[in-house]
Amino acid sequence: MPDIVRILGIDPGLRRTGWGVIDVIGNSLRFVGSGTVTSKADADLCDRLVALHEGLSGVMAEYAPAEAAVEQTFVNRDAAATLKLGQARGIALLVPAQNGVSVAEYAPNAVKKTVVGAGHAEKGQIRKMVSVLLPKAVFDTDDAADALAIALCHAQHRQTRQLRIATR
Repeated sequence: MPDIVRILGIDPGLRRTGWGVIDVIGNSLRFVGSGTVTSKADADLCDRLVALHEGLSGVMAEYAPAEAAVEQTFVNRDAAATLKLGQARGIALLVPAQNGVSVAEYAPNAVKKTVVGAGHAEKGQIRKMVSVLLPKAVFDTDDAADALAIALCHAQHRQTRQLRIATR
């Protein structure tokens, strides 16, 4: 029987951080779970970050992934929003690392190109392809669908990434 590798994909956001868990079994993929960790918009930034940390820590404890992947932050015109997103992304990187899980990072366009075939795909296209690639997948938000897409991207690129790390 082939090894099972459990992957956690994380789509970081301060209001909503999506997460998705898949198993890679040889060349096949299996949906395991997905959801969204939220924080209260009117709470202090530090409390919002604690909520994200606690939520993702719960996901780590429940699903025990072997590997994780996080979407890289894109820079927008609003510097304050970009900084806050970066802090949420820091939590998304920290939680798996605290649990001894390696974390890969992927640009949004790389995730879209891997899953949809086009680097500038729309949210609806991502949801559709996630449903095609993981027919049993259920997701409550676009953030959870994006997190599953990030996990799928990592599943596709993980062997190449491991070879690059091994040859350093």
